[in-house]
Amino acid sequence: MKEYSILIIDDEETQRNILSGYLHKKGFKVYSASSGNEGVDVTKNNLIDIVLSDYKMPDKTGIEVLEEVKKMNPEISFVILTAYGTVENAVIAMRLGAYDYISKPVDLDELDLLMEKIIETKNLKSEIQILRSQLQEKFKFDSFISNSPKMDEVLSVASRAAESKATILITGESGTGKEVLAKAIHFASSRMDKPFIAVNIPALPETLLESELFGHEKGAFTGAEKLKKGRFELADKGTVFLDEIGDVPLNIQVKLLRVLQEQKIERLGSTESIDIDVRIITATHQNLESKIKDGSFREDLFYRLNIVSINIPPLRERREDILPMIEHFIIYFANENHKGKIEISKEVVDLLMKYNYPGNVRELENIIERAVVLCRDKIISLNDIPDSIKGFKKEILIKQTGSGTLNEQVEALEKRLIYDALSQSGGNQTVAAKLLGLTERNIRYKIQKYGIKK
Repeated sequence: MKEYSILIIDDEETQRNILSGYLHKKGFKVYSASSGNEGVDVTKNNLIDIVLSDYKMPDKTGIEVLEEVKKMNPEISFVILTAYGTVENAVIAMRLGAYDYISKPVDLDELDLLMEKIIETKNLKSEIQILRSQLQEKFKFDSFISNSPKMDEVLSVASRAAESKATILITGESGTGKEVLAKAIHFASSRMDKPFIAVNIPALPETLLESELFGHEKGAFTGAEKLKKGRFELADKGTVFLDEIGDVPLNIQVKLLRVLQEQKIERLGSTESIDIDVRIITATHQNLESKIKDGSFREDLFYRLNIVSINIPPLRERREDILPMIEHFIIYFANENHKGKIEISKEVVDLLMKYNYPGNVRELENIIERAVVLCRDKIISLNDIPDSIKGFKKEILIKQTGSGTLNEQVEALEKRLIYDALSQSGGNQTVAAKLLGLTERNIRYKIQKYGIKK
């Protein structure tokens, strides 16, 4: 039987000792804490599967502990112990994510049944998540693995907007999956059998962007040796996805506005208008309203693009999705690399559940791909995880134990954030500086100061 760890939080020493001894004999790895704050610290520092917490304690209520624990790791099963049990408290606890509640003094037979039920649910949930990650249903928003209410709302809005002709603006940090969502919208629409053409604006030189979008006539400029259709023309009856729309130059913004208003384009070197029928989806990680204020983005274009606005939350704000994604990526990359069945250690899962993912889903995917490729003995261990992630764990432990001066702890955090930004940007210092809100000069100084290697 798989060993499960359980944390008992109770300010009554006798009750705590009775439950600890009983559950230890039942084969659980048992931790205990005499206060809510101590219980939260134990959860941060150890692999905890189940928490049994008293409801009424001097420093925190069980519900306050529940909220903090669930923010750290939503996969922990939480049970409220209370001699003050009321229907109202039970409803509040269940709504906030508690698995169940049990009255004090605890009936050990009732506790046995509850523990069996929790373990059975955990095992079943894991099997369901693995099976779900293997299923592919056509024209569904299944490219997103989601257990979180925030992502459920995102997918709900996207699915309702898919059948319309409305333009959609997708916002969110880099790596959250904006293009994946755009594709899901396209393939859930009546245009699904027509082209989906993605344009990464920053990847195209400004001198070529206009030609790429709208096409050109033969002889329109030096090097234009033949007629070329642009992306809008090629996507007729389908969808154009403009990624990082905030980087479009002002002179091209005017032409985009005409496309939106009239569904017409003109190739470079021509005065003839061409009718098109395209659905436009755009995305950005920038604040377009701020760009409107500084004059680098047209307000009228913004309102045309922002008919339906969808914001994809960063991974750190939807931790319920981390474990299903881990399992999905393990299966996917194990199959791709002919590795057979790969498992993952509890230490790695706990670390990945607590990590903040500056690179979001893309970073998690890269972490798992690397781990699957490097792992030995068919199990992913801490040795297979990048040093930057393990460094994050060490810095958490330093802060929790109080080791190191304040300056040392701040510098350690700063170093990790810079390292993560460089990893996310592929070593590009300009992009990393932008992610961190620093100047290029400032980030170069800090890289040198901390001896960060490319």
